[in-house]
Amino acid sequence: MPSANLRIVDPSRADARASRASRTGLLAPGRIDALTHSPWIARVAWGALPLLTGPALGEALADASRPVQLVASVGAWALWLGVLIATLVPTTVSLTALRVAAPGASIAAFAALVDAGASSTTILGLAAALAAALAALAPETAEAFVDGSSYGDERRLPLKVPIALLAGPTELAWLAVVAGVCAGPLLLAARQWVAGAVVLAIGLPAARWGVRVLHVLSRRWLVFVPTGVVVHDQLTLVDPILLRRGVLRSVGPAPADSDAFDLTGGASGLALELRLNEPVSVLPVARRRTPAELEEVTAVLVTPSRPGRATDEARRRRLG
Repeated sequence: MPSANLRIVDPSRADARASRASRTGLLAPGRIDALTHSPWIARVAWGALPLLTGPALGEALADASRPVQLVASVGAWALWLGVLIATLVPTTVSLTALRVAAPGASIAAFAALVDAGASSTTILGLAAALAAALAALAPETAEAFVDGSSYGDERRLPLKVPIALLAGPTELAWLAVVAGVCAGPLLLAARQWVAGAVVLAIGLPAARWGVRVLHVLSRRWLVFVPTGVVVHDQLTLVDPILLRRGVLRSVGPAPADSDAFDLTGGASGLALELRLNEPVSVLPVARRRTPAELEEVTAVLVTPSRPGRATDEARRRRLG
């Protein structure tokens, strides 16, 4: 047969072209990393809730009185719009708002499923609300929003929440916010005047307390700055500490027998050890009636949400 139209392809060249295509295509690792560490997944998930979860909530409210329907609908739309606008400017305040509202939408969607029964509408609504909650609570979302509050040549990385707080206190603070804001107006709309007034009087201060507690968790960072690294954590430190570039010897995974000063607060996962060439002063938060005392330390332990990204940033800045 004639072979004029046949072309022999060098496998190595084909692999090289495929590699270049993968690097420059939509599935390139750099683009995937940029997408997952951006606010867009949380924005899209939250923005889709009126279309996917709204009908389920409407079914659940169908038998409620008109005032209750009106208060619930106006409140839901106001909350959704406010959080959506907040996500357009990623900051720690936006992160706190998103992490309060998204789990609340999941609870509302679950209640709608229980009240209206399982149907394609209520199941889809619950799935969408759960997706929004998972996106809001993801470490990558926290990193994008926390770093949005950076100034200049800073890089802020969130720290993990201590296990002791995840085992009840955090959920209690969240419940105080959600119940404090929602219960009073709904009771008043249902003409439960006395109960509504009492719950409103108690709930609003409780909600304010809960927001302050939860916002502290959004403001726990490991901050890379031109002069070194700052540990900013109100749970473990009275004041942030700066570990200067010239003093910082190494940044890496902590060995099992590390003698470094523990600033993890009991968080789980891989801890990073920041070891120094000379002592620095640290003022830890007082514990159980023990007064705060200044400590001289030569190494500290911290637990970033993504330790690998912290060590990568340290290498990029040639720290340690």
